[in-house]
Amino acid sequence: MASINAANKSTRFFHSHPYRSATFCTRIHQIAALALVVTTFFLTRLFDHSLGPASPYRNSFADVNRQYDGVSRFGDSVGWPERGYGTHLNLKIYVYDENEIEGLKLLLYGHEGKISPEACIKGQWGSQVKIHRLLLQSRYRTRKKEDADLFFVPTYVKCVRMMGGLTDKEINRTYVKVLGQMPYFRLSGGRNHIFVFPSGAGAHLFKSWATFLNRSIILTPEGDRTDKRDTSAFNTWKDIIIPGNVDDGMTANGARLVDPLPLSKRKYLANFLGRAQGKVGRLQLIELAKQFPDKLESPELKFSGPDKLGRTEYFKHLQNAKFCLAPRGESSWTLRFYESFFVECVPVILSDQVELPFQNIVNYRQISIKWPSTRMGPELLDYLESIPDNDIEVMIARGRKVRCLWVYAPESESCSAFTGIMWELQKKVRQFHQSTETFWLHNGSMVNRDLVEFSKWKPPMPLP
Repeated sequence: MASINAANKSTRFFHSHPYRSATFCTRIHQIAALALVVTTFFLTRLFDHSLGPASPYRNSFADVNRQYDGVSRFGDSVGWPERGYGTHLNLKIYVYDENEIEGLKLLLYGHEGKISPEACIKGQWGSQVKIHRLLLQSRYRTRKKEDADLFFVPTYVKCVRMMGGLTDKEINRTYVKVLGQMPYFRLSGGRNHIFVFPSGAGAHLFKSWATFLNRSIILTPEGDRTDKRDTSAFNTWKDIIIPGNVDDGMTANGARLVDPLPLSKRKYLANFLGRAQGKVGRLQLIELAKQFPDKLESPELKFSGPDKLGRTEYFKHLQNAKFCLAPRGESSWTLRFYESFFVECVPVILSDQVELPFQNIVNYRQISIKWPSTRMGPELLDYLESIPDNDIEVMIARGRKVRCLWVYAPESESCSAFTGIMWELQKKVRQFHQSTETFWLHNGSMVNRDLVEFSKWKPPMPLP
């Protein structure tokens, strides 16, 4: 009986699984397929790290994620750039040539071309020239408009205006003329066009920006101008905050204008180097320095005459304190925030509306202090004095790791402001663009309101 039951069980087993042998083969195939997927994944990652355009920038920050006692800056175990951006750069940018658009040369060099790029590349406005030059040499540049993800419009208007090359009215009129020569600007309503405004005035240098550039991508260090304007030109959803242009003598590899001092040799607790400009906060700091001259240095800065403070002397003053104070001036941002990382003092932001670059990958709480601008009195100095030197050293070391993001270095460098901007721009790329004056038909062709196909649009074209 037992043998019969056993036979029945055996019979039932095989009868209930008539495809047993097929299942066995299928599992072998599944295991083999899984092994192939895993092998392919690791080989692809290895290939990407060694050859991909994003790998130098990513690898340079491998140690940054580990520096905070094994805890990622992002509050989880995901590293950079995947958490902040993606796995690789795949971007095509068309750079308008100065000769292809009527009026563009005026926005670059002023009347009769009397403003030279070399004059504009120095100082805090230099980012407008450097980004242009870096894009011209970039692997992400395309010379075919039809292939471009984004379009870069080179202008040096801040420098041109300040050096007398164009008036405000001429800048406004020339911008409108230039935009009217760009079919791709008309096609997208400006959504895929990039403009650099490198100063505190931001896009307000083009007085009609709200009409013509309200959809375009603006690169600027400035996030707020509501103290003098009715509205800010910065939109956090489409625009990009870029670092200020720190003097090349401090950012270049090799010998710098000045080297950081050990904390024990710094004379002051804090310093403020800047003109008062009639700003309440700055005036408060100057008065505070008079009350506590042994703790806070705030020398009178002269930018002309025999007592003019030279580049080296300026940075020597800046390096001589543990904390570098960065209050609001004509606008919410200040170049001293970025300069502080190269003399290795801890920046103290005293500007409530300030916006900072690359916030999706840089944890500014680890490398700086932001203090209420309404409390710039002895309480601030007491707080700074209470911070142990060990904590200051840790913050300085962390800042040393990320300051390469403030340097407009060539693309060949493993970390730079330029590469960071490319990552930010990639997030702005759209598969599809439209405007209120573009339409499309069943065959995919783009037409204007008069049903004229895009390839036949003739400048100058009407703008919003």
